[in-house]
This record gives sequence, C-alpha cells and structure tokens, in this order.
Amino acid sequence: MLKRLFDFAVAALLLLLLWPLLLLIALLVRRQMGPPALFRQQCLGLDGRLFILPKFRTIMDANGADGQPLPDAERLKAPGGFIRRSSLDELPQLLNVLRGYMSL
Repeated sequence: MLKRLFDFAVAALLLLLLWPLLLLIALLVRRQMGPPALFRQQCLGLDGRLFILPKFRTIMDANGADGQPLPDAERLKAPGGFIRRSSLDELPQLLNVLRGYMSL
C-alpha cells in the first residue's frame, strides 16, 4: 500500500513537472513522422493481466518496393534516434504508473 502511494505521488509529480517536455516531444514526433505520436504495445502485467504500454514513436512506418518494412536504420530519423538513446520515449509510461499497471 505504501509502495503504491509512493509510485502514484512520484509519477504524478513527474508528469506535472515534465508535461512541457512531453508536449514538445509529441509535437516533434508528429511533425517528423506524422500521427500518431504514441506507439502502443500490449504487454502482460501482474497476474497475467494485459495492459497497453505507450511510448513515443521513434521509427517511421516505411516499406520497400517489395512491401516489407525497411531496415530500422533506414526508418530511424535523427529526432527518433535521440529520443530513443535518451530514453525519452519511455516517459508516457508514467501514465501506467498512475493507473497502477506498472511500478517505479
């Protein structure tokens, strides 16, 4: 119970402090790669419950002439590479900490 309260308080504080950065990253991703700014992935959580894991997109959806996705190196633009290397793409996961799906 105390751990959950700590997780909630820290995640809420971080989201409150980082919302301008989150907005800036979302706008940058949308401008460089188009909508949507978030990538959503289904993950298995505690007790086998499924939840959606949001991340900022870092790789473009681009296919070659054969219809297959291009290699990651060709689909990764400069902003996406920086966002990924600095782990800024992980910040939307704070929402799942607030919801109780994840813990710090």
